[in-house]
Amino acid sequence: MKVPIINHPDYVAQIGDDHRFPIKKFGELIKLLKKDGIANEKNIFEPKEVSLNTLHRAHSQYYVEKILKLKLSKDEIRKLGFPLVPSVRRRSLVATGGTVLASKLALKYSLACNTAGGSHHAFAGQGNGYCVFNDVAVAALYLKNKFNLKNILIFDLDVHQGDGTAKILEKYDDIYTVSIHSKKNYPLKKQKSNLDIEIENNIEDNEYLEIIKNALNTVNRKKFDFVFYVAGVDIHTDDRIGKMNISTEGIQKREDLVIKNFVNKKIPLCGVLGGGYNKSFDKLVLLHSFLHRTCNTLITAK
Repeated sequence: MKVPIINHPDYVAQIGDDHRFPIKKFGELIKLLKKDGIANEKNIFEPKEVSLNTLHRAHSQYYVEKILKLKLSKDEIRKLGFPLVPSVRRRSLVATGGTVLASKLALKYSLACNTAGGSHHAFAGQGNGYCVFNDVAVAALYLKNKFNLKNILIFDLDVHQGDGTAKILEKYDDIYTVSIHSKKNYPLKKQKSNLDIEIENNIEDNEYLEIIKNALNTVNRKKFDFVFYVAGVDIHTDDRIGKMNISTEGIQKREDLVIKNFVNKKIPLCGVLGGGYNKSFDKLVLLHSFLHRTCNTLITAK
C-alpha cells in the first residue's frame, strides 16, 4: 500500500502573488507527488473543515469567533502575517481538519502525512507567524479525547521553536513536546517545551544529525503511543530565513533517521510540513516532498 496523503485544493489561499509566504507550494507539492507516483486517487484523502468542538479544545471560543467573522485588529493581522480574507479562513479550517484526518489515518495505517500543517506559532487566543490555528495541538487533543490516547509525542524540527504548541499543551502531562530549533531566530520570546534544544546559526549536517540522534535516544527512553512529526525544511542552507547550513542530502537523512526510528518502534506517526522559505521555489517543493517519500518507502516495505 501507499502512505495516506491528505490534500485539499483550498490549502492554497489567495494572499497575493507578492506575499512573502510561498502559499503556492501546497498545490505544487501534491502535483509533484502525483508526477513521481507517490500519490494517486487511491491514497489521497480530502479533509473537511475541522469541527468547532474539536477546534475549541486548543483555541478559545473568542479567538475562533474572531477568525470566523474576519474581525481581527490591525495589530493582530500584523502578528498573523496573512491578510484576513475568506480564503485564509477556509484554508486554516481545512488544513487543521487535514491534520486531524491524517492523525486518524496514521492510527489505522501506522503512517500518514498532511500536505500542509505544522502551524506551531498559533496560541490558544492568538495567531502568529503565518499560523492561524495550531493544527498539531488541535489534533493531539482530539486523539487524547476521542481515542483516550496517552503519551503523545510532538517532535518538532522546524527551524523556529514550536512556541504556540508548547504553551497550549503545557498543562497536559501526557503530551510531550520536543522542539529542536535555532537559538537566534523567531520567536524572540521562547516558550518552554518539555524538551527544547537550541541550535546555533550556520550548523552543518554532521553536527545537526548528531543532535537529532541524541534527541531520539532521549525520547526513546519514554513510552509513546503516537507521534506528530513537524518536518520543517527551513533548516536548509538556501532558506531565506533559516540561518542554518543543512544540505539537501542532510534533510533526506534526517527524514530517514526520524521516521525509521518511530516505525521500528511501531509508534504511529502523523507527518506535517512545517516551514520552508527556500530561495528556489522548486527546491522548496522537493524538500517538503521528502517527508511523504520517506513515509511511502517505509510503509511500502512493511
